[in-house]
Amino acid sequence: FPRENLPSHFKFKEYCPQVFRNLRERFGIDDQDYQVCCSSPSDLEKGLVLKELSSEDVADVHGLLSHYHQYVVQCHGSTLLPRFLGMYRASVDSEETYLLVMRNMFSHRLPVHRKYDLKGSLVSREASDKEKGKDLPTLKDVDFLNKNEKIYVGEEDQKDFMEKLKRDVEFLVQLKIMDYSLLLGIHEVGRAEQEEEEEVEEDEGGGGGEEGGGSYGTSPEGIGSYLNSHRPLGPGDFDPYVDVYALRGTE
Repeated sequence: FPRENLPSHFKFKEYCPQVFRNLRERFGIDDQDYQVCCSSPSDLEKGLVLKELSSEDVADVHGLLSHYHQYVVQCHGSTLLPRFLGMYRASVDSEETYLLVMRNMFSHRLPVHRKYDLKGSLVSREASDKEKGKDLPTLKDVDFLNKNEKIYVGEEDQKDFMEKLKRDVEFLVQLKIMDYSLLLGIHEVGRAEQEEEEEVEEDEGGGGGEEGGGSYGTSPEGIGSYLNSHRPLGPGDFDPYVDVYALRGTE
């Protein structure tokens, strides 16, 4: 935001720009992709998550940022932790809003049909009736067991996942962070195919055009690639450079 283009009652601050720029590079996101995403609400919803913070949260993130950056460098960006991409403060008439930008953990191409927040504990770990009444509730550990859920992945994916998880947990232990959980989203291939067939039937005869878009960068791992990938390669298929948290299930 160039200062000369801002009204006097509006102020905007970017926290630690060099650190976050380097983090974006480590996560394979170039500046052009990032700027286009942040300037387009529809693109932002697909590729990124914008979270409002309190001033206390900002102080906490700021205090952990150097450790987080060092860890991301050491693991070459290969982590299950949230991918922090930028932190900002917007002030309008002296009222301040703090924002944290993160990579979206779920794919916009492969819809999530069930979602869990898992801590590895059964104490007070069941979703409320109100939560369960939502279209896509965030279920918990007790719900996972009650539904007899089982997640099967290939041996290589399992090894890679467990190595990342172990390394990430050790990092959190070093920082004395205890309040964390594993966010799990499940995409059902058969259900998605049925939903897509129903959508095609509804759209038959319509003249819907291509979605418009901005000019994105050329990084193969960038958000531009992510946003331009509106359809999976096949049922349940994904590009690991695009959907960086995804794992393929096995029978």
